[in-house]
Amino acid sequence: MSAESDLLASLRAAVGDGHVLADPALRAGHETDWSRRWRGEALAVVRAGTVEEVAAVLVDCRAAGAAIIPQGGNTGLVGGSVPRGREPRGRPQVVLSLTRLRDLEVVDVAAAEVTVGAGATLGALQAHARGAGYAFGVDLGARDSATIGGMIATNAGGVNVIRHGPMRQQLVGLEAVTADGAVVRRLPGLVKDNTGYHLPSLLAGSEGTLAIVTRARLRLVPLPARRAVALVAADGADEAAALSGELRRTLPSLLAAELFFEDGMELVLRHSGGSRPFREQHGAYLLVEVEGSRDPTDELLGAVEGCGGLVRDAIMCTDEAERARAWALRERHTEAVNAQGVPHKLDVAVPVGRIGEFVRRVKEAIGEAAPGARTYLYGHIGDGNLHVNVIGPAPEDEAVDDAVLELAIAMGGTISAEHGIGVAKTAWLEADRGAADVAVMRAIKAALDPDAILNPGVLLPA
Repeated sequence: MSAESDLLASLRAAVGDGHVLADPALRAGHETDWSRRWRGEALAVVRAGTVEEVAAVLVDCRAAGAAIIPQGGNTGLVGGSVPRGREPRGRPQVVLSLTRLRDLEVVDVAAAEVTVGAGATLGALQAHARGAGYAFGVDLGARDSATIGGMIATNAGGVNVIRHGPMRQQLVGLEAVTADGAVVRRLPGLVKDNTGYHLPSLLAGSEGTLAIVTRARLRLVPLPARRAVALVAADGADEAAALSGELRRTLPSLLAAELFFEDGMELVLRHSGGSRPFREQHGAYLLVEVEGSRDPTDELLGAVEGCGGLVRDAIMCTDEAERARAWALRERHTEAVNAQGVPHKLDVAVPVGRIGEFVRRVKEAIGEAAPGARTYLYGHIGDGNLHVNVIGPAPEDEAVDDAVLELAIAMGGTISAEHGIGVAKTAWLEADRGAADVAVMRAIKAALDPDAILNPGVLLPA
């Protein structure tokens, strides 16, 4: 038997024959990421069902010299959750799928916490929390496929960051498996726990390069009794940013502030149907949501009216159907853009006060790097996070990527606000974080994964 055959036999013994997918047709959905820009070939996809099975897989792969690609819902956009097109050391690659780890433990009502498996989807967690009278503080459009483990690995943010923060701020404790198969566990977790390093904070955003998260203890937030949504038109991104800041100052109940533009809205309507919310075209649109124990509609209306000349028009969404239609205009941007071709999707952030300047300059930079390309911008204006989507350049052409990332850094921003570095942005990590920061990251990586079997080529340049 060959070394690869021996490894497959060991993996089947660890998790069961039916959970080792070696057939190319069965592997295919795990070998290409959601953006369709990144793909590679795996020796097998292994679907572990317990923490003990995860540990056994890591031990077997380490002994065989195989690389491990952790994977949740595979909704990533930077190539961090699929095999490398070329593994840095030429080793076989095993995709470790965690979607079977989807347990949802009973909500700890007294502590407002819950322990969940890494493979549970965000949507399942949200429904589980609601059943106990709570909510989870993070929300995003891919809620029905994104998994908790993947969201921790990328420190996912989404639409409610201005109120509740990203995934790192929801973590109370976790269980994870290190590269040598050891299980580290701090569950159920305590809010006040100063016994050494806080490993959950370290693993959040590490993109599966330091350990494999198998369970997490998460904080919950009160379930709001009522929500209200307004769709507000403004002259442009500068005015939308000013409007967002004013609403943040005057609305303690502000939950989300989302930005999009006329061209993106037209694309969504062509893709999914529906009618324009406003008769006239405007330079920018701000989707605002607030929550409260009582109906916050009047509070939201008063705050919008108080913004005076910043508001060109506004629609108050008075029932659930109207709120859903307004949110669809923002959330369906991703699928509408993807339907146009393979996009260059760049998730960056800049200081909120420079959003308008960035919008102008990024369009100019893209026009110079890729004349004729179509650019769609949208994102979370409350935290300065914009998603830059470019259709036209070939997937392997990185000129547009370089132009956008260089601009984000030059404007005091970051090359990755919530999707991670993956393999797409490794060349820009040091320009963003600095040589000293990257050296510390490499030291941590070498200490926890000396054989570099965990997601090699992701986050840190090979």
